[in-house]
Amino acid sequence: MPEERPFKELSGNLEGSLCRPQRSKWKRRSSCSGGLDTENTPHELIQQWSPPHKKILTSAKGNENEEHIFVLARRPRKRRESSAGMCWDSLPDELLLGILSRLSLQDLLRTSRVCKRWHRLAFDESLWHSVDLVGKAQLDAELGQVLSAGALRLRCPHTCIAQPRFKSAQKLRVQHLDLSNCTVESSVLEDILSRCRHLQNLSLEGLVLSDSIIHSLVQNTEIVRLNLCGCSDFSPESLAEMLKSCTGIEEMNVSWCDFNNLHIQAIVNNIPSSITQLNISGYRQNLTMEDVKAIVNRCPNLTNLDLSDSVLVTVDSFPVLQQLSSLRHLALSRCYQIPPASLIDFEKFLNLQTLEVFGLIQDSYLPILCKGLPHIQINTQPFSTVARPTSASRKDRTLWGMHCSLVYKH
Repeated sequence: MPEERPFKELSGNLEGSLCRPQRSKWKRRSSCSGGLDTENTPHELIQQWSPPHKKILTSAKGNENEEHIFVLARRPRKRRESSAGMCWDSLPDELLLGILSRLSLQDLLRTSRVCKRWHRLAFDESLWHSVDLVGKAQLDAELGQVLSAGALRLRCPHTCIAQPRFKSAQKLRVQHLDLSNCTVESSVLEDILSRCRHLQNLSLEGLVLSDSIIHSLVQNTEIVRLNLCGCSDFSPESLAEMLKSCTGIEEMNVSWCDFNNLHIQAIVNNIPSSITQLNISGYRQNLTMEDVKAIVNRCPNLTNLDLSDSVLVTVDSFPVLQQLSSLRHLALSRCYQIPPASLIDFEKFLNLQTLEVFGLIQDSYLPILCKGLPHIQINTQPFSTVARPTSASRKDRTLWGMHCSLVYKH
């Protein structure tokens, strides 16, 4: 068992903030270890199901016993436990943990108030390894407590985050973290990420960052997927340092950030060769043909590339992109320097599976192009899925394809 933490406060705070205002389904009861009839059973059912009481026999022979009535009664027998009436306390921890693992977050917090043993089991790290807080509009101290409970996966996008109030300087175990489009101060975000050392998947989409936050990512060299779509307020130097340190990144989304040409050069010159999926769309005049060539040279194993909304990308990019033998998905939407008639040249891309060219062709021309490129699906994905935790086309609650077992139900 992991080291016991002060979860009394966690239970109280989370109970008040995450549980709906309704009466608890779990009632306090006394310990069953004594083996007597101490279960919290309704008295009406006891009277209904119990056999009738035997009549009390009295003896009143003779005048000498009139003032002293003797009562004859049997001593009550200790109840024998049957399999149908087995006490909860007789169940092993492993079985109770299996039962608790099927509860929602609110119900798990309620069970933690039953007794000391259930409190200990309710906050076992095995139950808190993956938490989904989608639908919780406000997170304060409970966020720090959930992370301190040992969560490996945490999903809480579109949430207003105040001060997590970590009780100690301990490092967090979290590996997969989705904070997309949260309302959070950069200082609070820095406090969270500075405690992380084992991040593998991270989404900070739409957040205002800082150089200190980017420097915190340098300490997480195991990052595989990184989503910085729409982020701002960090320098090209910190971006370059992060890319030099995180050499194992496979998917990266840096589209539509508040970048200038120096940021683009930091990416182009330092992007790790391990990248297989890259979204670098939305940079209008800042992404040049030379940048495209540099990306292709540094990342020869690209399978998914999104260069949309880059008006300097021309037809001359086709021979360069053809060097990517593993390329399966390509997006060139709104690259207006590419004439529609030239798209037929993608018949030379024998391994290409999908091509997004929204804004380049009219709907009337799409059937003709599809007929000329029968092996390619055209304009089927208006939104990029690169490094994003949950695809916009899916309605499930997965986190990079992984399910969270402990779910907040609203």
